Amino acid sequence: QVQLVESGGGLVQAGGSLRLSCAISGSVPSIHEMAWYRQPPGKQRELIAKINKFDVPNYSGSVSGRFDISRDNINNILHLQMSRLRPEDTGVYFCSAVAGALINRQTYWGQGTQVTVSS
Repeated sequence: QVQLVESGGGLVQAGGSLRLSCAISGSVPSIHEMAWYRQPPGKQRELIAKINKFDVPNYSGSVSGRFDISRDNINNILHLQMSRLRPEDTGVYFCSAVAGALINRQTYWGQGTQVTVSS
């Protein structure tokens, strides 16, 4: 079992920055990959950034060059540094973790944190 708790969301003006955090607890060594998703109002949840257990990141085209995903392996926190925010970045941001043995891999989710970017 893995528990995830996001924080750091809020209201920011376009062009501004925010840093999201996701506190990780539970079976941390079993985590293979972590990611940030966002769900814009009225739309489906979408993957925006992920990082594997070797700390190799990957980004969607919509956030590449503006967002930075990182993992603090000492304090077990996943971060998402967001810069040059746009109104279309508005949504609920979720962190996720894929963990477990190969034959029993599961995806865990946090409760989400709201990010609102005003124009």
